[in-house]
Amino acid sequence: MQQLGLEKYAPLLAGYTELRAHKNHSVTIGFLKGNNVRNVKSTTSGISARVYQHGSWGFASSPDFTDNSIRQVIKAASANAAFLDSKQNKGKPALPAKPIKAEHDYSTNKPRLTQKQLIDFVKQIDHYIAGKYPDLTSRSVGLNCLDMEKLLLTSDGSYSYSLHPRSLISVGFTMEKDGNPIELYDIFGRQGQFEDVFGDPAELYPGIDQLYEQLRHKVEGVYAEPGVKDCILDADLGGILAHEAIGHTTEADLVLGGSIAAKYMNKQVASPLISLVDFAHHALGKTCPIPLYVDDEGTEAQDAVIIDQGILKSYLHNKESALHFRVEPTGNARAWAFSDEPLIRMRNTAILPGKDSLDDMIASIDDGYYLIRPSNGQADTTSEFMFGVVLGYEIKNGKLGRAIFDTTISGVAFDVLQTVSMVSNEMSWSVSGMCGKKQPMPVGMGGPAIKCRVNIGGR
Repeated sequence: MQQLGLEKYAPLLAGYTELRAHKNHSVTIGFLKGNNVRNVKSTTSGISARVYQHGSWGFASSPDFTDNSIRQVIKAASANAAFLDSKQNKGKPALPAKPIKAEHDYSTNKPRLTQKQLIDFVKQIDHYIAGKYPDLTSRSVGLNCLDMEKLLLTSDGSYSYSLHPRSLISVGFTMEKDGNPIELYDIFGRQGQFEDVFGDPAELYPGIDQLYEQLRHKVEGVYAEPGVKDCILDADLGGILAHEAIGHTTEADLVLGGSIAAKYMNKQVASPLISLVDFAHHALGKTCPIPLYVDDEGTEAQDAVIIDQGILKSYLHNKESALHFRVEPTGNARAWAFSDEPLIRMRNTAILPGKDSLDDMIASIDDGYYLIRPSNGQADTTSEFMFGVVLGYEIKNGKLGRAIFDTTISGVAFDVLQTVSMVSNEMSWSVSGMCGKKQPMPVGMGGPAIKCRVNIGGR
């Protein structure tokens, strides 16, 4: 993609213009009960231009990378911006400019595996499960690899190239109890192309064995007792709470649209134990799941401290919202595909770790729950949420008890965070986060375990 040489089109970029070449390449393989039910390799790619004129935006895109197509896309986007400006007459000033030049290529240096070799890798995992755990009523193993490659040139002098890959393997198990299916899943992987993330299938077997043991516990489990309870939300659940119920309310476009966070700037919105950050590329000295150095407007990505010791301190911004709020842009503009305009999106959103050990947190609860793995979730711009929980345990008299069947937690996130009384000293990231705000987008979610009071569902 770098061979396109977008720099030669710089003289055509009048006013404020973004010119972006973008390719998404994905591989998806699936096995269900030993049968190969999915085997897909796909690529979508193209060129787009977006032009800003006095507060109006013009956009155009094409799947064709030819010279004529690129020129036509720039011309069409410029014409669209001029037309909308003539109708809308917003009269807004120029966008903030802080040019940056950067290249970040996370592709592997190892020989790439063929599609057949990838299928064989997944098949070997399935064979291991079938041989060791014949009492499962169903099993699934899936592979999902996504490479997002972008080349960006802006009229204000930014240039960036990036290739961000992510490779995941999902494993799902089903057993039956009294004629009812009991299910559990886990996902393995991280940022990077397959050859850098996975070596021998046997490396996954300890995690698969642990998943089976957790399912056995769940089969012998009980329904949670409904009501507001003392609960420990492990990293995955804390992460989805931070992302879905807090992070979205602080995206500046949603703030302008009426999000509850519009009322809370510089106010106490959580326990003083809570600090929440949307990290750009590194957190606590380690690379984040989605390391973003330059966003799709050519802005250098900066960490955004959303909550600092319980006080709401920042929104997430693109150039236009930063202009409106008279702050620096944070580099949160991201687009899923070449035909999509960049939106304000999270990168890697997490609560910062505290000082408590998980053992001490469990010991502090007489009657509550340790909730580990979410299934799905939803929240709105009031921060009201409901998340599914597929793995959790009772806590009785300071000790872990029986596993619980699938349940839900719900509440108003800002209220729940006010009840946080302990935060663990360990931090971990979810490897598979996807956000669905108008466009899908890989994101990082994670953090420590937090002790709070939250409403939990029952049977």
